[in-house]
Amino acid sequence: MFNISTLAILSGLTSLVIAYFITPFVIKLANKFGMIDDPKKSKHPKKIHTYPVPRVGGLAIFIAVFVASIAFLPLDKHLKGILAGAIVLTIMGVLDDKYDINPYLRLGVSFFAAGLPIIAGIGISFISSPINGIIDLSHPQIAFELFGGTRTIWVISDIFALFWIVFMMNILNMGAKGIDGQLPGVAAIAAITIAALSLKFSADITQWPVIILAAITAGAFLGFLPWNFYPQKIMPGYSGSILAGYLLAILSILSTTKVGTLVVVLGIPLVDTGYTIVRRIMAGKSPVWGDRKHLHHKLLDTGLSKKQVVYLYWTSTALLGVLALYLNTSTKFYTIIGVAILIGGLLLWLTYRPK
Repeated sequence: MFNISTLAILSGLTSLVIAYFITPFVIKLANKFGMIDDPKKSKHPKKIHTYPVPRVGGLAIFIAVFVASIAFLPLDKHLKGILAGAIVLTIMGVLDDKYDINPYLRLGVSFFAAGLPIIAGIGISFISSPINGIIDLSHPQIAFELFGGTRTIWVISDIFALFWIVFMMNILNMGAKGIDGQLPGVAAIAAITIAALSLKFSADITQWPVIILAAITAGAFLGFLPWNFYPQKIMPGYSGSILAGYLLAILSILSTTKVGTLVVVLGIPLVDTGYTIVRRIMAGKSPVWGDRKHLHHKLLDTGLSKKQVVYLYWTSTALLGVLALYLNTSTKFYTIIGVAILIGGLLLWLTYRPK
């Protein structure tokens, strides 16, 4: 009989193999239907690639996650809700990779998709605060009859979970995507961290599906990585980045790690995105429209190569992941404050340094 570690490895390898071998077919599909990002036809300051690249990498990642999840996880209401939301996001992401959908319409669909796993019963019943200890989010509750049964809405819990999922989707899209290999590496490291931390609580059998889903998520992004690594043959696209944020946010809710660990692991893209949003608003611009002032852009401007920048992101994320395995609530809080100060100082220095 397989133990949980073996199942996690098998499920992760299955997802990895599927993603690796399905991606070339997705590349052909993207070329056939014109889902290509050509910098000569569509100019934008944030774009740093110099040749046409297919954009629908998220489709390959989704297929790997979907097939491996069906194979290794029980098809309960939670998995149905997770996969339903992933399907909606993948369809929207592929359409955006083809037609460049309005960001506000994308945001609306994102909230709808994030609501599907919450309707299926996935929510955040409490959070740990470094100041006030445990904060109960399970009240107030609204009970009602639907489809012959009693349903309950945990108002604050569900609202918090909804915004958390959409928040993480946008963090990964805005702050962890832009350089060849950046997104899949960061997403895989974050998923592996959640799996490793959840393994500490594997005596609780309810954590087994979380560990397996985290392994599947990591495997899908690692299988896609060789095709996205420099020089990239396909981009994750909007479909890939929002799927990464969606899955990681849900994993952080389902696992014993909760939101704090994911905030630490993704501290760099999170802080970078936070500064970016504030900067755009202060400049009188929309926070959802892209520019060429992210941390990875500024690092490239110093003369670092794409490979060097992405290695820096991977290494930093991995170090924060290892650190998160040993932090309690208060030290997680102070760690993210430290990361915010460090990245903020780095951004200021990169912006105003002598040329």
